[in-house]
Amino acid sequence: MRKSGPPKGVISYLVLELLEEKPRYGYEILKEITEISGGHWEPSYGSVYPILYKFEEEGWAERLDREDEPDRKYFELTDAGREKLAGKRTEIATTGREFADVILGFYHVYVALATDERFSLPAVESEWRFDETFSAWIAEQVIRHYERDFGEFERIEATPEEFAERFGLGE
Repeated sequence: MRKSGPPKGVISYLVLELLEEKPRYGYEILKEITEISGGHWEPSYGSVYPILYKFEEEGWAERLDREDEPDRKYFELTDAGREKLAGKRTEIATTGREFADVILGFYHVYVALATDERFSLPAVESEWRFDETFSAWIAEQVIRHYERDFGEFERIEATPEEFAERFGLGE
């Protein structure tokens, strides 16, 4: 179970992938990550720029001077960076459980704020509410994204324990 935040190393992995695609500057990377997340997650300058400078220091990326944009700091992946990316792909491939814990954890808290009698949040005009309608909308959006990316959604009736056993997932 994750304690907080996204799985470790996700931002640096995304930066490596984006640099492999083409040379980029920091703000461009921030915008691309925001787009990848559907606008729900925008990493800070304080997370992306130190990664770029670390990559440069480690020899995984190098700064490019561009005459057409002399004030921007573009970075390009090096051969050593491509090797690092190959390792990062393997590392990130093992974080699926952590992603699921983050997604399900936040959803469970959202629903608890709507249904648990210990909490009594008022409905605020023109704001998101912690109720059945808004919770259903979130679930609907997840299903719509699933269907857009994978095809028709079919319910999986297995409990978490049954699902884990079926796929040989350890704790």
